[in-house]
Amino acid sequence: MVKRVKTILLLLVVGINYFGYSQTQATASFTASATIIQPIGITTTANMNFANLDAKSGGTVILTPESTRTSTGGVSLSDNTAISAAAFEVTGEDGFSFSITLPQNEYKLSNGSENMIIKDFTSSLADGGYVSGGSRIIKVGATLNVNPNQTPGVYNSQNPMNVTVNYN
Repeated sequence: MVKRVKTILLLLVVGINYFGYSQTQATASFTASATIIQPIGITTTANMNFANLDAKSGGTVILTPESTRTSTGGVSLSDNTAISAAAFEVTGEDGFSFSITLPQNEYKLSNGSENMIIKDFTSSLADGGYVSGGSRIIKVGATLNVNPNQTPGVYNSQNPMNVTVNYN
């Protein structure tokens, strides 16, 4: 009987030691990955063209991003065939959003010593958009100030006007 009690006590001590201690360490594994996205890009597909104007007593010509024109003051609009808002193709990662920065300053269109001011740029996408199918088209319009009796001729921008896009 003493032998039995010793065996039972031995089993109890071993059992308590086995079940009484908790695990003091555990380990889990993980992996890592990274995805390189398509860089954002922009390409000019059409330059801005206000087309033919008759300055008369001067005023403004508003060219919308949809390539339509309206005039104020005495400016007369003629020959609608060459009208064009500036157009750009934005490329990048499908589904990513981007912001647009339009020119903020006034720029000169010049013909010799004669100038007109182009300003107040607008976009077909208010503040930005999403890349869809790998690309997105943006169109940009502006307002042209025409002086009274502006000298006839072709007027061109003297400095580049930049449109910048960035991923949000």
